[in-house]
Amino acid sequence: MKKVTYEIPAIHCMHCVHTIKMELEELPGVTTVEADASTKIVVIEYDEPADETKIEGLLKESNYPVKK
Repeated sequence: MKKVTYEIPAIHCMHCVHTIKMELEELPGVTTVEADASTKIVVIEYDEPADETKIEGLLKESNYPVKK
């Protein structure tokens, strides 16, 4: 199990949190998604076949790019 934490400035409300959770939970290998609208932080636990490239790509496609 791997764990990654991202700051996502585009998170503004609970709708954003819900959308991020729904999108990421559909990605094969993602087991847990915790998102916080107040801190704009998302913590994701995953195994293969998911990886950071796929996770970041999905977030970008969903209009929630990761802050680098």
